[in-house]
Amino acid sequence: MEKAIELAQLLLEGDQDASWELIEDESKASKDSLYIYENLITPAMRHIGHLWETNKITVADEHLATSTCDYVLARYNWQNGKDKQISPIGKKAMFLCVENEQHFLGLKMASQLFSEYGWETKFHGPNLPLEYVKKAAEEWKPDAICLSFSILYHAENLRPYIKELEELPNYPAVIVGGRLLSQYEFERYGSERTLFLKNLGDVNDWLGRHQHGVKSNVGS
Repeated sequence: MEKAIELAQLLLEGDQDASWELIEDESKASKDSLYIYENLITPAMRHIGHLWETNKITVADEHLATSTCDYVLARYNWQNGKDKQISPIGKKAMFLCVENEQHFLGLKMASQLFSEYGWETKFHGPNLPLEYVKKAAEEWKPDAICLSFSILYHAENLRPYIKELEELPNYPAVIVGGRLLSQYEFERYGSERTLFLKNLGDVNDWLGRHQHGVKSNVGS
């Protein structure tokens, strides 16, 4: 946790170079992406969120930390792709936050895990209304569509998203994630097909099980 707090301070300062150096040092110490995401970046951002909720930092501080973290994640993903020479496996996944949801860093880490497993990904980011999600999915035909939310009342948006996307002709797996899944049950918003993954460890486990599976088995 000490490293995560150190990272949080660097993110709050907007120090891109020092933030990257900390992540790079941990990566060079044979720490894999799941460790970097779960033990450094996620707790760092949760600490920053706690500081904001307790009025110890401003919205401007939180936004600066988020944009700095976004930079670090993008650089980490680029470095990973360069170092690991990842082979594509012929599967596609799109990632988005439900309408009005602005918190996207957890979703971005999930998309980068998919990329490491050889998936082709499209990261649509925060606040994407359903009509645009559906149009993009109809055109691109992803094997999986990953939805994220982190504000409790945004859970009400899940039901129409899941229903519409699971009815697409190419039968994509719909995966729901977000920090609240470890605290509450949201299965009532989905179907028996919907996947609710509580953390990045669950995402990584699911990817490991389906790395060599065929398209028709993606939703299992």
